[in-house]
Amino acid sequence: MGRLKILMLGWEFPPIINGGLGVACLGMAKSLSKVADVSIILPKTDPNFVVENVELIGLNNVDVEALKSQFTTSVYQSFETVSYVPTELMPYSFEEAPLTRGQAKVAKTTSKTDYTKEQLEDSFDLNTFKSGDLYGEDVNKKVMQFAKYAARLASTMDFDIIHAHDWMTFLAGVEIKKRTGKPLAVHVHSLSYDRSGPNSRGWLYDIEKYGMEQADLVIPVSNYTAQVCEFYFGINKYKIFPVHNGALEVQPFKTEKAFPGAMVLFLGRLTEQKGPDFFLEIASKVLKKNHQVHFVMAGTGDKMKPLIESGAFHHVGDKFHFTGFLNKEKVNELLSMTDVYCMPSVSEPFGLSALEAAQFGIPAVISKQSGVAEVLHGALQADFWDTDLMAKHITDLISNQALRKRVVKAGYEDLEVLTWDFAADKIINIFDNYLQH
Repeated sequence: MGRLKILMLGWEFPPIINGGLGVACLGMAKSLSKVADVSIILPKTDPNFVVENVELIGLNNVDVEALKSQFTTSVYQSFETVSYVPTELMPYSFEEAPLTRGQAKVAKTTSKTDYTKEQLEDSFDLNTFKSGDLYGEDVNKKVMQFAKYAARLASTMDFDIIHAHDWMTFLAGVEIKKRTGKPLAVHVHSLSYDRSGPNSRGWLYDIEKYGMEQADLVIPVSNYTAQVCEFYFGINKYKIFPVHNGALEVQPFKTEKAFPGAMVLFLGRLTEQKGPDFFLEIASKVLKKNHQVHFVMAGTGDKMKPLIESGAFHHVGDKFHFTGFLNKEKVNELLSMTDVYCMPSVSEPFGLSALEAAQFGIPAVISKQSGVAEVLHGALQADFWDTDLMAKHITDLISNQALRKRVVKAGYEDLEVLTWDFAADKIINIFDNYLQH
């Protein structure tokens, strides 16, 4: 077999969106392109942004009129679509709970509905991906449009396997598989389970489950997420192959803090999934032992306002700082002055920020309910709800220099194999083994 041809389907991609999904897809694509031919279909790309040896195809830059000629209804007929979407839907930052309860009633279109070619064409705005947000209240329509256009475009391309990233591309992946007969691998970066807990069901759950059931291969970003796929979604374990994320190489540096004492950093979206309430509780407990520690919460989200209010309640306001949203440059500047990184996530498929902290020589305290806990062996761990133990870990790392050096050294050693090249080799092996049997 010659050089493998991979058709990737993505939703986010730098520089248009620099979220975790886009950054991961960029790192993965760069490494995969060293050993395979990689083409990526995306809703939107910057035509001036070039990735060496990777073909980037943005639907915002193609002649979509030419794609109108061959619409089929298989996406509509094979999946029960949902016409209502929570208006607060944002990239990996929304809460689904209670999903279909307590909000506007969800109106569903059954799979038996017949659509004429004219109705399908009329429902599609051909400028959808040329402007506006890729998320928002009409994201379900965008997902369906992406599935139709990407499938039409893919039917003109030559590839061996489809590699779809997260729920926004799963319908497109299934449609392309049906049209071409090529095998489908779905890469699971995050799930509705992580954002909403084990008791929620909704339209995202349905799409995720459908995509994974239709796929030939399921690639979660950790063993933790693999277990969620198997036990929560009921996916056959024999087609699940976890591959841990890598970290893009950075040049770490150090910056002096503007205040005395140690600094503990929380970095991520301020949503239930990330455990910001637990971080506040941890801060309160650490400060009872050491009044010189400052806690910084970097990020934004729907928990920010109540967190600020509860911060005053916990009497940690003068030692607890909110930065709001920070770009990558500002994040690295913050990392350069951090003494301890804390990630008390309730459910974290991976946790790339912990690797980024390790690159800066920062010892980490992370929850056991995370994928990164499987590979960052030197980090100090605790269950997300055990704020006493997390507070003790932080206090120990600040006061015990021998422990601190040991954790930092172990982090550097772990990073040696946590590269996108290493992840890409695993992915290629998974694809090759499937294609050869």
